[in-house]
Amino acid sequence: MDTEAIRFCAPIMRHKDMNAAYVEFPFSAVEFFGKKGQVKVKVVFDNKVEYRGSLANMGQGIHCLGLTQAIRKELGKDSGDEVNVELWEDTEERTVEIPEDVQEILKQNPEAKFILENMSYTHRKEYIRWITEAKRPETKENRKKKMIGMILSGKKGI
Repeated sequence: MDTEAIRFCAPIMRHKDMNAAYVEFPFSAVEFFGKKGQVKVKVVFDNKVEYRGSLANMGQGIHCLGLTQAIRKELGKDSGDEVNVELWEDTEERTVEIPEDVQEILKQNPEAKFILENMSYTHRKEYIRWITEAKRPETKENRKKKMIGMILSGKKGI
C-alpha cells in the first residue's frame, strides 16, 4: 500500500436492530482524507484479515467501518471484542471478476446484466462470491438462476 497506514484499536459495536457490526473511526475523515462522505478504504484487521470497504459517514463527524459476519468469524470475534485496525484510502478501481459461466447466464438476461453492472462493487462482489463459493455444481447452477430472479426483483445483495 502506497501511503502510511492509519492504525487504531477499537471495540466491535453491534447495530441495535440487525446482525451487523462496525467499529468507529476515531479520527476526522475530513482531516485524514479531505472527505466528509463515504471514504473507500483497504483494511487489515488484527494483522491477518484483509478487506476492501468504506468508512460510512454516520453524521456528527463520525465515520464507521463495517465488519461482515465472515470477517468476524475469521477473526473469532464479535461485538464487545477489541480489534486492531490498519487502513489506507483505497484509490484503486474496484472491479469484480465475473466467471464465464456467470457471464453466459447474464447474456441470456440482459436486464439482469445491466442491473448487476450498475450495482455497487460490494453488491456485485457478494453475488459472485455467493455463486463461486458453492461446493456442489448443482448448488452453483441453482444460485446462478436464483441470482437472476433476485436481481430482477430489486434485491441489491446477498
